[in-house]
Amino acid sequence: MDNRANELSAAIGGKVRGERQSRKWTLDQLAEATGVSRRMLINVEQGSANPSVTTLLRISDALGIGLQALVAVPQTKLVKVVRSGEGAALWTGPCGGRGVLLAGTTPPDVLELWDWTLAPGDRHDSEAHVPGTKEILQVREGSVTVQVADQVEVLAVGDAISFASDVTHSYANDSDEPARFALTVFEPGVGASTTAEPSHD
Repeated sequence: MDNRANELSAAIGGKVRGERQSRKWTLDQLAEATGVSRRMLINVEQGSANPSVTTLLRISDALGIGLQALVAVPQTKLVKVVRSGEGAALWTGPCGGRGVLLAGTTPPDVLELWDWTLAPGDRHDSEAHVPGTKEILQVREGSVTVQVADQVEVLAVGDAISFASDVTHSYANDSDEPARFALTVFEPGVGASTTAEPSHD
């Protein structure tokens, strides 16, 4: 990992550990609440892992803090500016694409703004998000194939799509040219069901 990626991994690890300890949760309890293995959680907390967006979402949802809170310095002012190049790159495609989280709001109703690039052949598969989650996507460059459950849509430059993302979905570039799209994710009620201790039922 490059220096920026190392810094991000270390910051995420510190945040996860701090949030877990503030709840007096063991690693086993966090693993149970997230469905993420204890070994992966240890690696995340040590900053030695490069967790997937899905893993980070599971952790942030279980802690009730939202994804943005895991990857950014807490906001202390009314306005927070993220300068060009300062977003958190949370996904890297096998062909060179990147998913960068540019900005986000705090719980309970979390809104995220992403900048995605997909190299030819890149594909990102996402599991269903929490109930009520919605996404809006607009293609800025190239062509993007969006699949939501069993429905497939091919979008060109300027095309936009909105969909419920509490089902499996994916974004892919099946063309020979790079693609880029802006993505907004709305996740309601983050942390609403978080309790002092995860259930052991």
